[in-house]
Order: sequence, then structure tokens, then C-alpha cells
Amino acid sequence: MNIDAISKEKIDEWFTEWTMLEAQIHAAHDARNGEAKGLMEEAIMLFERLVIEAGEEVMPINGGERMTFIKTKPGQYACYRQLDELFKETKKRTARLRLQATKN
Repeated sequence: MNIDAISKEKIDEWFTEWTMLEAQIHAAHDARNGEAKGLMEEAIMLFERLVIEAGEEVMPINGGERMTFIKTKPGQYACYRQLDELFKETKKRTARLRLQATKN
């Protein structure tokens, strides 16, 4: 695990980017304009970069299987919701890992 990569400032940067993408994905699903798939692919890459940079420990339970599901049909609304949940769980997990690291 990369302690520097899970600092609050770094994590906040990742999640600021996700928040902007998430709003665009949500709007694309509402508009049903076909843009959701491309935005989701961008969001998937963002999540994967976060996990690579921070370390596999930040991946939520069964995150790998969930990512496989998301990647199979990124244009589906269910995949968007699943990715949103992965981001939320990862944020909580990084906070917990940060606390554990400071205690040790």
C-alpha cells in the first residue's frame, strides 16, 4: 500500500474527478444520448488508476468481480450504479487504512 497515495489530499483529488464524471454519466443516462458508455470507460480507467497508485488494499471486497461486471457493459445504468458504489466504498476504505497507518 502506498501511504502517500491514500493521503486525504490525494484521495480528495481522485474523488473530485469522479464527482465531475459521475454527474456527466448521470446526465447522459437521463438524456439517453449514448454518451454514457464513453464516460463510463473513462471512469473505469480513473478507478483502475486509483487502485494501481494506492495499492490493491484499497479495493473493496469482491471489487475485482464487480469491475469485471462493470466492464462487460459499461453503458448500462446498473454498471454505473455499481461503479458509484465501488468509489464510495473505496473512499471509506482509504480513510480506514489511513487511520490504521497512523496508529502503527
